[in-house]
Order: sequence, then C-alpha cells, then structure tokens
Amino acid sequence: MTSSRTPYAATITRRDFLAATSASLVTASIGSHQPTAPDRPWYTTMRRCGQLNLNERDPLTLDVSSWLDYWASLKLDALLLNGGGIVAFYPTAVPYHHRSEFLGSRDLFGELATATKSRNIRLVARMDCNYAYEDALKAHPEWFERNHDGSPRPHGESPWLYKTCMFSPYFTDQMAAIYREINRRYPVDGFFTNGWPSTGDLTVCHCESCQRVYREQVGGVPPDRADASSRLYRKYYDAYMARVLDVWRGWQAVVTETRPDSVYVGNLGGGIRTVKNVKRLGEVARWFNADHQGRSGDTVIWDCAQQGRVARAVMEDRAVTNVTGAYSNSRPTWRHVTKAPAETTMWMAQTAASGMVPWFHWLGGAPEDTRWKEVGREFFTFLAANERHFRNVRSVADVAVVYPQRTVAFYPSGTDYLQGLYYALLEGRFVFDFVHEDNLAPDVLQKYRALLIPNGAYLSDQHCRHVRDFVASGGSLLATFETSRYDEWGERRSDFALADVFGLNAAAETIGPLGNSYMRIEQRHAVLAGFDGTALLPGPEARVPVRAAVASGSIPLTVVPYFPAFPPEMVFPRTPRTDQPAAVLQERGRSRVAYFPGDVDRTFWRSGNTDLGQLLQNTVRWLRGGTPAVTVDGDGVIELFAWETEPGYALHLLNYTNPNMTRGFFRRFYPVGQQKVAFTVTRGRKLSAARALRAGRSLPLTQSGEIVRFDVPSVTDYEVIALT
Repeated sequence: MTSSRTPYAATITRRDFLAATSASLVTASIGSHQPTAPDRPWYTTMRRCGQLNLNERDPLTLDVSSWLDYWASLKLDALLLNGGGIVAFYPTAVPYHHRSEFLGSRDLFGELATATKSRNIRLVARMDCNYAYEDALKAHPEWFERNHDGSPRPHGESPWLYKTCMFSPYFTDQMAAIYREINRRYPVDGFFTNGWPSTGDLTVCHCESCQRVYREQVGGVPPDRADASSRLYRKYYDAYMARVLDVWRGWQAVVTETRPDSVYVGNLGGGIRTVKNVKRLGEVARWFNADHQGRSGDTVIWDCAQQGRVARAVMEDRAVTNVTGAYSNSRPTWRHVTKAPAETTMWMAQTAASGMVPWFHWLGGAPEDTRWKEVGREFFTFLAANERHFRNVRSVADVAVVYPQRTVAFYPSGTDYLQGLYYALLEGRFVFDFVHEDNLAPDVLQKYRALLIPNGAYLSDQHCRHVRDFVASGGSLLATFETSRYDEWGERRSDFALADVFGLNAAAETIGPLGNSYMRIEQRHAVLAGFDGTALLPGPEARVPVRAAVASGSIPLTVVPYFPAFPPEMVFPRTPRTDQPAAVLQERGRSRVAYFPGDVDRTFWRSGNTDLGQLLQNTVRWLRGGTPAVTVDGDGVIELFAWETEPGYALHLLNYTNPNMTRGFFRRFYPVGQQKVAFTVTRGRKLSAARALRAGRSLPLTQSGEIVRFDVPSVTDYEVIALT
C-alpha cells in the first residue's frame, strides 16, 4: 500500500535539499496573512473565492497583472491557481513532476503568488493527483492503476497521461513531496486537489497495492467491477473510505508543517448523487468544496441548492464552497465559451442562498471569449456590498429531510424518491433542511418539528433507534415505501425495523412498478384537503403490502390494485375496493406519524401528477402543525432559504419560474409579482427594518409577537430580504 518509510514523514533528502535551495525561491512572508482569530481559521470567514485554471501553454502568454486586476475587482478572499501535480507551473525539483514544456525560464506560479499576495488575497494551490506522464510510469510502475490484464489506464482524451492509484505511494510520497516543495517556496494558504476524492463511484484497480488491500483487508481478489450487492465489495468500500480519510489526514498534516493555518481541500460535490459517505468525509474536511459547476441535459435548476443542503448537512457551520463554472459545461462541453449569463447567475445565487461560498471558475489564461467576466463581477460585487447578511448563524427551518446516503448510493433509482419529495416541498414553499442519515442524534433533531424520510430503504439499527427516539420525544414523522426494510448494506429484514413506529407490518413481497393503480378515499382528513369531487387519487407505481397493527391509526386511503390501461374496453377495476392501507396516519400525544406503503414520492417525480404533490404537501403541513417558521404566498416557483444571521435574519428567494427550469440553460429571467411573507423570529426579538438587497430598497414591516410581516414587491432572479 505504501513505501516502507513512514507516510508523509518530513525526512530530509537530496531532492528536498535541492528544492529548498532553488534560485526561484519566493519568500513565504510576502503579503502573508495572519489567522483572523485564534479560534477562527481564515477559510471559515471567507465569502468569495475564484479560480483561474491554467493550461500547459499558458506560460507563453499569461499576463499576470491583468488577471490579478480582474480577480481583485471581484473582491475575492481567496484565489486558486495551478501549482502542480500533472503539470508544474514552476521550476520544480521533484523527480517525475512534469514541468510545463512551455515554462522556459519562467516561474509562473511564483509570479502569480506574488501578485496575489500583493492584493491581499489568500492563495490556494490547485493540484492534480490523478494522472502522471509516461516517464513516471516507467520509473515507478507501482504508482499507477492497472486493468485486470496488468495494463495501465491511459486518460480517455489525453492518452499520454496515466491514472495514478490512491492506494499507491504516489499519494503518500510523491504528492507529499510536491506539497512540501511548494510550501517552502511560496506563500500559499492551502492546497486543493482537482478530482480527488470525489463523491462518486468507487473504482476497482488491479495494481499490486490494491491486490494487497484485497488480500489483507478484504479477502479474495479485486473483482472486474464494483457491485454493491457483493459482500466483498462492502468490505472494499470500508477499506476504500479508510484510505481516503487516511490520505486526507496525511495531506492536512503535510500542508500545515510550514503554516499552521494552512488547509488541505478535497474535491467533493455530486449534489444528491453520492456514493462515498459524505458524512465521513465531512468529519475530516476542514473546508468542504463542492465541485458542482453546473448542469446539463435534463438536470433541474435546483440541483445546486440541493448540493448546498447536502454539504451543510455534514459540515454544519464549517467552511463550504461551491464552484460555478463560467464556461459552458453542458453536453457536449465547451471549455472556452461563456455559459448563458442567467444560468451562471442563478447557480451562484443558489450557492449563496443555501449557505455555501461562491467560487467562480474559468479555464485558460488567454480567453477569446470574455463575456463571463462581467457576470462574475456583478454578482460578487453584490455579495461584497452585503457581506454581513451572508454570515449565517443558523437555519430557521423547522422541518428536516433525511438525506438517505446508502439508499441514494446503492438502491435502484435511489435519488428519485428524494427528488419527488424535494419537488413537492419546493412547490409547497416549505423551509427545510437536510440531515444526513448518520447524523440523527437527539441534539441534531431537537430543533425540528417533523422528520421526512423519502424511502430510506437502507437504514441501520442505530438509524432506526434515532428515528424512534425522535417520535417518542414528540417529533412527527413521514416515511414512504420500503423505509427501514433493509439494513445499511441492503440485507433484507423480515419486517420493517420501524414497524412499531409505522403501526403496521410488511405482509408480502413488494408489488410493482405498475401503472394505473389508485388510492380510494375512505374518510376525510387534513391530508386530503382540496380533493373534493373525487373518490380516487392516483396510486403509486410500487407498494409494499402491509398489515395494520394498531387500532388507533387512521387509514384514510386504501389501495385499488392495478388494472389494464389499454385498450379502453379493458379499463375497469377488477377489485374496486380492498382493505389494504395506502396511507396510515397516527397521533401520539404531540407526535404525528404518516406512513405511505407506496412510492408516492418517486411516482410524483416521474409523473408530475399534481394530486400526488398536493397529498405530500398536505401531509407535511399536518405533521408540522402550528405556525410555520416562514410562509411566502404569491405566484411562481420559488425556493426558500431562511437564516438567522450575525446582524439579524435573511430570507432568500430563488425564482425558478422559467421554461428552462428542468432543462438548461436559463436564457433570461421571468419576474414574479408580489410575495406576502410571514417570518417567525426568536421570542423577545424586536425587528425594525426589512431591506430587499438585490432591489436596493427598504420594505414596510410590521411585527406582532414573534411574527414579522412584509411584502416583497417582485423577484426577478434572486432576492434577499435582510431583517434587522
């Protein structure tokens, strides 16, 4: 797995000596910052971040001064610039660290470092640990990933580069040596690795290091592909995550050898589509960067807001950034032309609204398309002018959605359930947070009135104990479909682990997916508000047959099983009535529990059926009860975030009302009219002012007890109402 010497050890070698005495040494004290406070690392207080991603040819033409003038105009706190890894942009002395063939006698990174520091901007070295050149492959074959036949893995588009293996000494020895060299020469405040570790699928490698991992930690030999249903894969998953965390901690130790306030930043992201456990990654990350630069295809616009919710769920009040690519990262990708300005602006707006710090990114030092520059400058100028209102203290949401990490990663169509519930909450204008399934302890959940679990099929016994304790303490619960039917690795249980909470038992194998089934209204209830004039509602495509276990539960909906939808002559129910529950509702003191045996959330996401969306929204309102934390009434599709901030409160309104809401890119914005707001503040807190920051205008405000009321005249793209 590693070389025989201690990983990351700061031993002095001839190579290190030569690097330390290089003629191009830049004194580390130039423009250096001091930590903002002994208990507040600098990166926890930054609010604006930028990145210029260099290409190998840039040393020939890059104008350092003009570039730093641009980045300074964005009032950046931190700037990321290429240091090395695949390509060194300085005269490196580390063997097999490829120096740009266009570098000549220039020290481009050194020039950029000096210019960055002279403008009082923090400098983070952008690194790449994922590929290296053929000379490294020949000298150190043990550094590289291998196919089953032993062949190395060339890059798909740049085949002269070869994939390095995370389990090899390349990560512990070679990258550590490069970090140390840069740290000694330049006044860097941190290091960021492009592409690693990511939150996506695990790769299977057949190099000597990985074969040793399988022999000693997993058992057997590496399989041809990753398969979450394999017990061997599960052991490999644990070994893989352990290695990621070990490398992360090791690199953090290396980068702080010279400067205690330096930081290592990994490349994460993925939105809601994650395989690697982001909670465990968040436990070692001092700064979580979501490299979630944009959307393509039929990805919904709120994909970035979802990324913010995932990141905040695992980092809480620690540093989180999200990258916005200014280039056209669609399918296909165009790296050197500007993305639609409206799309870029909305992506940055979602980043800020969801509690992340915007990180604006361009690739290439000699752009022929500069339309993107003013887009970033306009938004970052707005952020800088209103910075104090983006310093969040806590979310004011009183509803939490469980982020079911393992279900998302390993269960079929794992994100569709969460997407369906999310869309219902968005349409219903709920203010809500994500909580990670591994973070369900009482001290986390106590602030919420209701906990929503969109088919958390893969839950451990401990997860279920936390949910049970939440309900027992008076919290309300929504769960759907196969929630708790399996353990955390997908081993099926004989019954729901939460059967006692749901008030029913699993009675048979899951049915479906099948269309044209229904739910029959058996009795009126608050969750059925607005359904006058019908005895039937559309049914979920799949369901678990259940048997009610409690007499106190209400069964307002029963199942009408599937029957043919074609041809018309055959469209009639063979079994128009059953006693099979389609929903079970319970009240236990202050607690309310709603369980749907069918995949109403997924079916809503796939169909867009308005009845299913309304049913989910009604159910959440019933569960939450009382006065909502925030209500916003008006036309349009608007996502809400509400924060207590250092100076008061802030309500963020993101206007998604757009024909390109579910398929990129936004061409322009479609303003919506008046929005009437009721905002609940802490008891005893008196507010005197409301200001619309994007519009630059004060709003009339009234307060009665804890309820503050005001009207927002309109929202074009994004509005922030600062309450003080």
